[in-house]
Amino acid sequence: MKIVREVLGWAGSIGISFALVLFIGIFVFQPYKVDGHSMDPTLQDEQRIYISKLTHTFAQEPAYGDIVVIDSRVDRPRTFKDSFMEQPVIQWIAGSAKEKTFFVKRVIGKAGDVLEFKDHQVYRNGQVLSEPYLKETMQFVSDKKWTVPEGHVFVMGDNRNDSWDSRNIGFIPLDHVMGVKKLP
Repeated sequence: MKIVREVLGWAGSIGISFALVLFIGIFVFQPYKVDGHSMDPTLQDEQRIYISKLTHTFAQEPAYGDIVVIDSRVDRPRTFKDSFMEQPVIQWIAGSAKEKTFFVKRVIGKAGDVLEFKDHQVYRNGQVLSEPYLKETMQFVSDKKWTVPEGHVFVMGDNRNDSWDSRNIGFIPLDHVMGVKKLP
């Protein structure tokens, strides 16, 4: 009986620890690894970052300039099952490989903003953005005006000439903003 109690005690401790790890990863903060060079020079390829998931948990809109992790699958709604199955511990247990669906980008536009790309610069609501974090002059230009819809943000990588972002995948629903990395 002593061995059974000991095993049950350990199993309970492990179960509580497992549940706590899942809770923290789903609702509080989570590590991510930068994959690629779209955020150069601010973030490097393979760099580990930690994001606060409180903005996602409480459905808050990120601020201009925030670095965010987004779920790029904007053509489908997110569910709690997604948040659960994307946890590293669940993927490790299930033996599943991570899909390349999470991108690290910077918030450029919020609901109601009108964005333009002219003269190799970004204009938000008619004002050119001061972007000292850019790697090089952006080559992208467009005659199109992009108006960010309610409940969405527009994101771009800091390496504008090598970034798959809202210019390609469209506006990002707020529930697809997984979290925010605040820079010092």
